[in-house]
Amino acid sequence: WRGNQLSHVANASVPTGFAALDAELPGGGWPTAALTEILPQHEGIGELRILGAALAALSAQKRTLAWIAPPHLPYAPALAARGIDLARVIIVTTRAPRETLWAAEQALRSKACGAVLAWPGAIKYPELRRLQLAAEDNPVLAVLFRPPQARAEASCAALRLALSTRHGGL
Repeated sequence: WRGNQLSHVANASVPTGFAALDAELPGGGWPTAALTEILPQHEGIGELRILGAALAALSAQKRTLAWIAPPHLPYAPALAARGIDLARVIIVTTRAPRETLWAAEQALRSKACGAVLAWPGAIKYPELRRLQLAAEDNPVLAVLFRPPQARAEASCAALRLALSTRHGGL
């Protein structure tokens, strides 16, 4: 795997809803059939807002949006206000990190989801690679939310975004 492979987009991308970000990403949006990692500086800085337009577009296409082990219950009125069809949202709660990884892998392999968002907590490289392989078999938007410390770890994700705030914005 090499970083420049993302420049050769084989699967359709999902527009981010942010023209400046789309212009920077190969394929003009979030990659599908690949793993994306979002590493927010801290929880609640807009890490979900950045995915809002993509999730709304996928739900409008009648695609299921799986949320695996989110740290907080998503606020339904905010999702609806972003245009996300709540009937397309599945929230999976887990009791242990192992269950989170298993649920994420099953959702990725199922070919039933348009997006799989997961909060795996601590994850080892072999587990990350397993999720990447599951994502490659399916044109799904696969996003892992990881802590900022993960920046120092090796990753097989096709795209990693570190998010921080500046002047009160993302």
